[in-house]
Amino acid sequence: MTSTGIRLHAPAPGWSISADVVVVGSGVAGLTAALRCEAAGLRTVVVTKARLDDGSTRWAQGGIAAALGEGDTPEQHLDDTLVAGAGLCDEEAVRILVTEGPDAVRRLMSTGAHFDTDDEGGIQLTREGGHHRRRIAHAGGDATGAEISRALVEAVRARGLRTIENALVLDLLTDAEGRTAGVSLHVMGEGQHDGVGAVHAPAVVLATGGMGQVFSATTNPSVSTGDGVALALRAGAEVSDLEFVQFHPTVLFLGPDTEGQQPLVSEAVRGEGAHLVDADGVRFMVGQHELAELAPRDIVAKGIMRRMQEQGAEHMFLDARHFGAEMWEHRFPTILAACRAHGIDPVTEPIPVAPAAHYASGGVRTDARGRTTVPGLYACGEVACTGVHGANRLASNSLLEGLVYAERIAADIARERAEEGLHARVPEPVPYPDRPAHPLLAPEDRFAIQRIMTDGAGVLRSEQSLRTAADRLQRLHSEARDALDENGKTSEPGVDTWEATNLLCVARVLVAAALLRAETRGCHWREDHADRDDTAWRRHIVVRLNPDRTLAVRTTDTADFPPTRQHRPQEQ
Repeated sequence: MTSTGIRLHAPAPGWSISADVVVVGSGVAGLTAALRCEAAGLRTVVVTKARLDDGSTRWAQGGIAAALGEGDTPEQHLDDTLVAGAGLCDEEAVRILVTEGPDAVRRLMSTGAHFDTDDEGGIQLTREGGHHRRRIAHAGGDATGAEISRALVEAVRARGLRTIENALVLDLLTDAEGRTAGVSLHVMGEGQHDGVGAVHAPAVVLATGGMGQVFSATTNPSVSTGDGVALALRAGAEVSDLEFVQFHPTVLFLGPDTEGQQPLVSEAVRGEGAHLVDADGVRFMVGQHELAELAPRDIVAKGIMRRMQEQGAEHMFLDARHFGAEMWEHRFPTILAACRAHGIDPVTEPIPVAPAAHYASGGVRTDARGRTTVPGLYACGEVACTGVHGANRLASNSLLEGLVYAERIAADIARERAEEGLHARVPEPVPYPDRPAHPLLAPEDRFAIQRIMTDGAGVLRSEQSLRTAADRLQRLHSEARDALDENGKTSEPGVDTWEATNLLCVARVLVAAALLRAETRGCHWREDHADRDDTAWRRHIVVRLNPDRTLAVRTTDTADFPPTRQHRPQEQ
């Protein structure tokens, strides 16, 4: 795979540092990869967009799934994952996840993460949607992500890893042969460096999280603007399955015009016995699936949307009044506080909920070692598409995937560095272009993109809604491109214009894939193609960016991913 030659319009780097590996992102995936690389003797730099503990991981409420309980097995975990993935999971990728997962969780505990325990001192496990067993380990009741983030951040600081906080990654740097040579980045405000700089390294790990901010309402933090996926596309990497955006069924409904990050009401609340009801108190999920409220997330989200459509309602309710005050205060203190902060007391009243964008099951296409189609570029966590999630992520598999595949990436980088010499020569990046190769959008275009995507590519989609969305996105793209082509002018480089440009990039890919997939599967719901079509569509949609900034879209021949690249021919 060759580079597109496309880079964001930005000043040339004014400073640089060198490393063996640069990890972009500081969630469970990024910090795990960084700690493992550092332990292997590699000079490791962590770049993160905000503070070390400010990514999506710390917002994870429910927990981390692994076959840790008595009677549970990796095979049962695999079966539940494959069912949730609706025929598009890579079974080998899932097998890696569920078999390596339990020991990876134990290593996380040895790093310092403390999970809730029962009276006998064993890990306390709960159930979530799609799981037939209690296998979700949690911390602080409903603050699992915060505890994992705390433990990993403390470990990174204790090991003295070099970190660059408040830094937006811009583009992948490559050498004359197209191999990874590091990243360019912009340090915002006060930091170790000012302005645009570079980290030169022969290996780059993307762990930048998701792209939930492409929609008006999301559970994702404001930093989740698809930067990693957009960077990978400009670098010539392939992305896959971006149409499969999981909408969490139970997000606290704050009003029809509310935008930005919304409070999540964890699936674990339903796992402990809460019921979904309409305004009349009717449990509408009973009879729709054998697991009722604990069906996979796509089924519950669709059930809520159907009931809302039938009744002309803006939301449904989650009723957990029967928990009582003591259970709410000890098991779900974070959710209780969030609800009360918005004037809702779940101890005495049902919680208004509606689906909101939550998780991208697709992303930068990788193999079982996290390798992308660009030599030296790796991806893990939500930014990656490993094949684990298929068409719909099983609840609480995301933290586990970040953990397991980050460890595999670190092992692969360490192996390659050992073969080439531990501190091999850092490749020389090709010079920065004299003129901008990619136009920048105006900051206000971010909100236009979010409205377009919510209207046309939300929970319920159709050919008409997606074509309208595609046309409106193309208009934004064309206006920016034409201004650049005609007079060489583009919006002023800056964090808000770079983020808006990244959001447009991922939005165009998502809509193109959703328009092509003329079926309903997993969390991709087409009202004009209501049925799943295994004959035509049990395959993946792969997209890359052409040098002229158009999209090259293709489907795979089967449900299996083709190899990303041949690092070592004898392995394949």
